[in-house]
Amino acid sequence: MSVAAVEAADAEVVVDRRVGARRLSLWLILLLLVMATASLAMGAAGTSLWSALADLLQGRALAPIDSAILWNIRLPRTVMAILVGAALAVSGAVLQGLFRNPLADPALVGVSSGAALGAISAIVLGASLPTSMAAIAGPHLVPLAAFAGSWITIMVLYRISTRAGQTSVATMLLGGIAIGAMAAAGSGLLIYMADDQQLRDLNFWQLGSLAGSTWARVSVAAPIILIALAASPFLARGLNALALGEAPAAHLGVPVQRLKTLAVLVVAAATGAAVAVSGGIGFVGIVVPHLLRLGSGPDHTTLLPNAALLGASLLLAADIAGRIVIAPAELPIGIVTAIMGAPVFLCILMQRRGELAL
Repeated sequence: MSVAAVEAADAEVVVDRRVGARRLSLWLILLLLVMATASLAMGAAGTSLWSALADLLQGRALAPIDSAILWNIRLPRTVMAILVGAALAVSGAVLQGLFRNPLADPALVGVSSGAALGAISAIVLGASLPTSMAAIAGPHLVPLAAFAGSWITIMVLYRISTRAGQTSVATMLLGGIAIGAMAAAGSGLLIYMADDQQLRDLNFWQLGSLAGSTWARVSVAAPIILIALAASPFLARGLNALALGEAPAAHLGVPVQRLKTLAVLVVAAATGAAVAVSGGIGFVGIVVPHLLRLGSGPDHTTLLPNAALLGASLLLAADIAGRIVIAPAELPIGIVTAIMGAPVFLCILMQRRGELAL
């Protein structure tokens, strides 16, 4: 076969993948709309979304209790699930592109633990800050501390797993486990030091929860997450080139160091803000990008936006499941995502176990 024929065949494959990815995007948008509607319609209270919509269309005022449940409880929870799911999935996709391995994940490599340590430090030690500093930080203290914790963690992890321009996956995973253990130990020490009121505030961190979602929490987390998500498409072409290695990517004109810095900031901001408002939720960042690569290929120009859509839908589904499995009580969302994601992660691990040989 001639070189021209090979190039033509490769170009046709690329076009087919892009068309397939765009079709997948449309299906994912539809799935997100369905899951968001289901999230608004389901709850322990008997309030019906459809009755409320019918009342609004007919010009009738909603009952105060229905308005409070839909507007102040279900809607902010739905919005928070969308933001957190998208943040974790995109963070996982960016980390996997940065480390060039689909086993990377904010929770697995300790980034979520670092963010949790930062947030818990702010909650427990925030009272000891000077009044002027606490007033300046205000409601942003916990998200900013979570961002700092995740940023420091990912920088340390990248430094210990990269040598002579090459990233060792085994070192990354082992280093992530060690960093996560140290962060968990620090979090445990702070929890031991906390008083009763702080313990109540920290309770949801253990397993992750969206039950405390309010518009105030959404207003704090949304700007950070949305900025991180908006910056992620600018990483796509660089991450595609980075799949060839850092040296080839540099020869292609990619500013590798700038790319790594921006990728680290995006992951730290998205993960930090997500952990700050939802606690520890695992497996979303590793499962979603891997499923999308199986369906539409590794091109980050489509992988990153599709990861945001599927991550949001997956977390909405997990939140709905947590609300109905043991209703009227709620199952922590971290348990649901672990049940959903752990088997998939084991399958990935079995497929990639040869890459982890030391």
